[in-house]
Amino acid sequence: MRITPDEIVYWKYGFVELNNTIVTTWLIMLLLVLVSLFIKRKLTNKLKRTRLQNVLEIIVVTINKQIKDIGIKDNRRYLGFIGTLFLFLSTASILTILPIYESPTGSLSTTTALAICVFIAVPIYGISQKGLLKYLKSYIEPTFIMLPFNIIGEFSRTLAMAIRLFGNMMSGTMIVGILLTIVPLFLPIFLTVLGLLTGLVQAYIFTVLTAVYIAAAIQVTNK
Repeated sequence: MRITPDEIVYWKYGFVELNNTIVTTWLIMLLLVLVSLFIKRKLTNKLKRTRLQNVLEIIVVTINKQIKDIGIKDNRRYLGFIGTLFLFLSTASILTILPIYESPTGSLSTTTALAICVFIAVPIYGISQKGLLKYLKSYIEPTFIMLPFNIIGEFSRTLAMAIRLFGNMMSGTMIVGILLTIVPLFLPIFLTVLGLLTGLVQAYIFTVLTAVYIAAAIQVTNK
């Protein structure tokens, strides 16, 4: 049983390799781009709209509301980044209904890359909102003694996000694989639905945490 899709290598030259994680990640990104372009061609503000546009509008409105509920006032400013994270993670989970598909989120390299994106985005948004000096000042509040602890907190938060997403996705895949081996005739459909639900929940949690960290950075700089 494979622990991670990184073990499936399609091509290798020296230390450079093309594994399943890279391939599926780029395929998901390509799929999202193509679907977006297709929906964009038929966008309309009339009452009669395509089903895809209706679905997209529901997703955008829901994400916008969630960002606003977390405490970010200018929610549209952060919709692109937070929404893209959610769409990527949820699509990666939805595609698990395909028999030969293995989600790239089952790889620590993918979850680490996503967490690093959040790690970089949080200070960028904080600095752009209130300026470099005010943002850096937040690291020594309420006293300069907190500086090392705040810095450690930034890195540990990123590590926790990466490992949490990876651990939940990997453990879910392994449990499904074990149960399918034991009772292959009775549980495939149920376990597929369960795995899909688990993936969507993890996508939601990761996205909400991202929004919470961005909101915290902005609020901190307001002090």
